[in-house]
Amino acid sequence: MPCELILVLDAQSPRDVAPTLKRLAGTVKWVKVGLEMFTACGPDCVREVAGLGFNVFLDLKLHDIPNTVAKAVESASRLPIQMLTLHTGGGREMMAWAVKAQQQSAPGLRLLGVTVLTSMSGKELNETGVAGTAEEQVVRLCRLAVDAGLRGLVCSPLELAPLRAVLPSEVALVTPGIRPRDAKADDQTRVMTPAEAARAGASYIVVGRPIFKAPDPVAAARAILAELEAGGRTPDAGRQRTED
Repeated sequence: MPCELILVLDAQSPRDVAPTLKRLAGTVKWVKVGLEMFTACGPDCVREVAGLGFNVFLDLKLHDIPNTVAKAVESASRLPIQMLTLHTGGGREMMAWAVKAQQQSAPGLRLLGVTVLTSMSGKELNETGVAGTAEEQVVRLCRLAVDAGLRGLVCSPLELAPLRAVLPSEVALVTPGIRPRDAKADDQTRVMTPAEAARAGASYIVVGRPIFKAPDPVAAARAILAELEAGGRTPDAGRQRTED
C-alpha cells in the first residue's frame, strides 16, 4: 500500500486556511484537524473541512479513565472522520474500552495510538520518569496498543523500522516529524524526509508548514507526493517486517 500524505491544518478555523484548502482539493486527500482548531470551533470545523471533500484525521489524543474515553470515542464517531487519536499511556483497559466503543459506533473508524510525542527529546522523556530510550518506550507502548485492539499508531519516523520489525502487517503507522530536505525542522526533534519515511514503512506522513508556508502550496504538495511515490518504489522499502 503506498504511503499517503496528511495535511496539518495549523489554524483556529477552517476559514483561516480555506483559500489554500480549496486550491489543494483534488491534490491532497487527507487533512488533520488538531486541538487548536477543534477547541476554537468545535465539531463544526470537522464538518466544514469534510464538506470540502477531504478525509479527516481528528487528532485529539484522548487520555482519561476508560469509560470517559469510550464515551468520547462514541461521540466523535458521529462526526465525518476516518481516524482519531488517543494516548497509549492511558493503559490497556482504556484502549480496549475505546476499541469496543469504536467497533460498536463506527466500524470504519481507525483509532490511532499516540506513544512518544515527536517534540520530546530523550532527556525530556527521562524527566517524566520513563527509563530507557524513546525507541524502547515507543515499542513497549505500541505492542500494548496492538494487544488492546488498535489498528494504527502514531510514531516518530525514527521508530518506523523497529516497529515494522515487530508489528502485524495490518497496523497502519502515521508519521509526523516529516520535513522535505530543504525545510526547517521547527519544533520537531526527530525528523525524516518524505522519501525516507516511505522507505522505512510509513503508511501516512503528516506535513503542515512546509506546504502552507510554500510560495506555491499546490506545487509543494505535489513534490511531496512525487517523493513518496519514488520512495515507495525503492526495493524492499521499509520491510524489516512482518507488516504493512
